[in-house]
Amino acid sequence: MKQLTTLFLSLALALCAGWHSAYASDQIIVVANTSDDTLMLTREQVRNLFMGASVGRDLHPIALPPKHRTRSLFNTKVVGLAESRVQSYWAQMKFTGRRSPPMEVGDEEAMLRYLNEHQNSIGYLTASTDLPDSLKVIYTTE
Repeated sequence: MKQLTTLFLSLALALCAGWHSAYASDQIIVVANTSDDTLMLTREQVRNLFMGASVGRDLHPIALPPKHRTRSLFNTKVVGLAESRVQSYWAQMKFTGRRSPPMEVGDEEAMLRYLNEHQNSIGYLTASTDLPDSLKVIYTTE
């Protein structure tokens, strides 16, 4: 009986650890290379910035490519739109000449390199990403 209890507890702990790491990898952090240590943005400000609007700060958004898992999570959790709707929005903005989409980088490693090297750049990553000291988390999803 004691072995069965130990086995059950081990299995339960393993499942909880797996759930926690899966949950953490679904969390999105928005990070910036900024000298402003007090900078924090709301979800609405982040959404507006990545949809081409001004938020009163000199920040340059950087995005991951379409169909990238982290981009899909960002669009769902922060922008509040599916990728197809985001693409449709940018197609309309480009056609009318009103706004240009954020610059895209190929993957999260390229995102980290770009953000690290460019002052006032802002991007999104999974919460489990190891960040260099030069980047500051300015928004986190729940």
